[in-house]
Order: sequence, then structure tokens, then C-alpha cells
Amino acid sequence: MKDFVRLMKALSDPNRVKIITILGGRELCVCELTALLGVAQPTVSKHLRILEDTGLVSFRKEGNWIIYRLNTECQDQARTMLGLVGQWLDQVPEIQGLRQRLPEVHNLRKAMV
Repeated sequence: MKDFVRLMKALSDPNRVKIITILGGRELCVCELTALLGVAQPTVSKHLRILEDTGLVSFRKEGNWIIYRLNTECQDQARTMLGLVGQWLDQVPEIQGLRQRLPEVHNLRKAMV
């Protein structure tokens, strides 16, 4: 029961839901997520930490960058929720708008190298 409640709390914030929906399409660093969401870097980092603690998100290091992605090895319940969130929000205009901006923010990381 405790894991379920923690998972639901992680998914109760609109920015965290946006993050996992966007990460369903590609890996992103904090600076890219910050640019997409239009929120401060510490806020994005806090959201990522919560998602990581629930097992929904994992990361890898690439030089100086920390690249985040959905955790494909998360618990079955979490994997099911990720699938449902993706299905529910796939056609939402706000999510589609964020996805359209992905190439623009991807170039942001390249410009910072």
C-alpha cells in the first residue's frame, strides 16, 4: 500500500506528469526539461528526484551531463501507470506542444557543449 500511495503522490503534480510523458519519447537533461517546462532548474531537479525515488525515472551520466529517461525496469505497477499516463495524455494539446518543441531544446544542449 505504501508504494502505491507514493507512486500516486509522484503522479499528482502536473509538471511531474509532463516530465514522464516527455521522457517517454526521449532522454533529456535538466536544462532541456527546464527550457521545455519554463520552470526553474531547482524545481525540475526536485521533480526528477521525486520521480527517481519512486522508480519511474532513471539517469545516466554522459560527460558533465546527467541524462534522464523513463525507467524501463521499474516495478510492474509503476510500468502499468506509465503506460496509462502515456495513453491518456498522448493527444493532449499541451503535451503535443511540448513534443513539438523538443528539437529546439535538444539543440540547446548541443549549443552548451
